[in-house]
Amino acid sequence: MAHVVRAALVQATWTGDTESMIAKHEEHAREAARQGAKVIGFQEVFNAPYFCQVQDPEHYRWAEPVPDGPTVRRMQDLARETGMVIVVPVFEVEDAGFYYNTAAVIDADGSYLGKYRKHHIPQVKGFWEKFYFRPGNAGWPVFDTAVGKVGVYICYDRHFPEGWRQLGLGGAQLVYNPSATHRGLSAYLWQLEQPAAAVANEYFIAAINRVGTEEYGDNDFYGTSYFVDPRGRFVGDLASDKEEELLVRDLDFDLIETVRRQWAFYRDRRPDAYEGLVRP
Repeated sequence: MAHVVRAALVQATWTGDTESMIAKHEEHAREAARQGAKVIGFQEVFNAPYFCQVQDPEHYRWAEPVPDGPTVRRMQDLARETGMVIVVPVFEVEDAGFYYNTAAVIDADGSYLGKYRKHHIPQVKGFWEKFYFRPGNAGWPVFDTAVGKVGVYICYDRHFPEGWRQLGLGGAQLVYNPSATHRGLSAYLWQLEQPAAAVANEYFIAAINRVGTEEYGDNDFYGTSYFVDPRGRFVGDLASDKEEELLVRDLDFDLIETVRRQWAFYRDRRPDAYEGLVRP
């Protein structure tokens, strides 16, 4: 019998406050569960606006502990209710002055499995992330979930092939890539990089982008979220470039083994020859 995982993602417009934003995602998750989904992921800092369009200390107010903050605890309840694995991207405060762009991973029984902290932090117009976030320091975890091995790579990370490969070496079958990217910066890369990473590393990727404009800047988040398979093919249609949308897709995890046998990229790696890649 084929190993098919029904997976979901949400691209959402900002509502104006955290409570309604979380409530909206809870309803999307319940709808995904009604459609049979067993895993779902949300966009970058899903419970807040993309405040990194400006540099203002008032936005530290969006930060909360992981896993002991209110949003992750609420998502644990949601996972227990729906029986889904949930990828939860939030603004994390670890201690005074220690802030990270983080995604918590919660198993289908509501247990907290761990977190990924974004490694690569941009600092360009409209994406002033170094003002808020320290670089991730928790490695490249791959979480053994109820649906299989799930990894996370966040937004700007996607431009760096090394992390994609680390997740593949860790056994990832599905990698969620929650993002917030706008039309004027790198839109032409959106349908190029993640399919290429899926091919190079031979796993599924869920690419999630925000949609719409928000109150703290003029970034036009263009949605077009999608799932892509290990051959680099989109799984179903892409989401709208203007409207909020829930995508639910069937992912045939047996394809991973088929592709790895056919293309054998992992067999033919040459780590003995790669020392120069990590020189400063």
